Amino acid sequence: MALLLRTHYELAKSSLKRNRTRSFLTCLGISIGIAAIILILSLVGSISSLVSEQVSKVGSSLIVVRPTSTRSTVDSIVSELTTSTQYLKSNLTLKDVDTISKIEGVAAVSPLAISVNSIQGDTETVVSSATVVGTNPDFLKIQNLSLKNGTFINENAETPNAVIGTKLANSLFGTAEPIGKTITLLGQRFIIIGVLAETDDPINFNNIDLDDAFFVCASALNKIDNSLQIQQINIRTENTDTLTETANKIREALVASKSGDTNFAVLSGDEITHPAGSLLSIISGILAIVAGISLIVGGIGVMNIMLVSVAERTHEIGVRKAIGASTGNIMLQFLIEALILSIIGGFMGLILGYGLSFLLCLITPFNPYISWQILAITFGVSLLTGLIFGLYPALKAAHKNPIYSLKFWA
Repeated sequence: MALLLRTHYELAKSSLKRNRTRSFLTCLGISIGIAAIILILSLVGSISSLVSEQVSKVGSSLIVVRPTSTRSTVDSIVSELTTSTQYLKSNLTLKDVDTISKIEGVAAVSPLAISVNSIQGDTETVVSSATVVGTNPDFLKIQNLSLKNGTFINENAETPNAVIGTKLANSLFGTAEPIGKTITLLGQRFIIIGVLAETDDPINFNNIDLDDAFFVCASALNKIDNSLQIQQINIRTENTDTLTETANKIREALVASKSGDTNFAVLSGDEITHPAGSLLSIISGILAIVAGISLIVGGIGVMNIMLVSVAERTHEIGVRKAIGASTGNIMLQFLIEALILSIIGGFMGLILGYGLSFLLCLITPFNPYISWQILAITFGVSLLTGLIFGLYPALKAAHKNPIYSLKFWA
């Protein structure tokens, strides 16, 4: 059997070498589809890995509460893209933060009220779309963040105060040390008492670029912004061993305080690392469809070339049958040839896909994600494409009439 397979392999290699250009173009069709799959898996894997690393840095004692919806994922995505009130869905409030803080086992709790507003520095420089984050002093402790200068926000101070990210500080003041300067937000002046150390982690489970954000007390922000919504509540537990028990207590307490409203999710562990947003889901879905279409087109290319090869080698098929080759042997010969085309195309797609991923990492914060699962999927899809689209030409070759085939000359 091994000798038979080796013979089929040598025959296939010889046939492909005789038609190098044709074989290359056929492989190229497969490679484009495979490259698209690699790009999708690498991008999604990179984001998941990046956020997982963020959660690992914070620790295994983290619980996150997020608003959710009982509607299907598709309905939610469509609603977010077509409804102007997509940012007004949260049913979380500052009262919920107080409720959670009283639960046994909770060490720290901080809200995240995120909005986009225009802010102005005391130099009259304006940032028109600044990310404003309403939170509390526990945010620093929960996130394990460090300050470059100063202290974090203080809820008990007489003067409204704020902390600023390094990137935003440079944009607004031209310096990363603006402590003592003031920022005007919605008519309220805030004095800067601290600057966050640079994190270089624009993608995280909070969906905030910490380096480009402006942090104030949620209670102070609530006084000047009546439409303020809590998008997330972060909680650190006292003991990692009681994480699940504490999460259940939080869920029960919130349901009770909201009169049975369950439009929120209490997340922990790996659940936190999946904030992939609607836009990413849609882009991944579209790319997957494109990749699928490309693979079908590439597979049809393989089938077409194999049918041409069968027609060209009709006499060879007749000779092989005349000297004793079985129907199965002929079918296996052409099926192996189709599989070789697909595997070569898959290998080319692997190189192309990761090449594009490495280029993408130069302009984005994502690093190429390489895993054995992606390699296995690439190999499996290549084999499946060759098998599906190579089967018909192989069957056609195997069932040719040997007498007619011997008379045929291409």
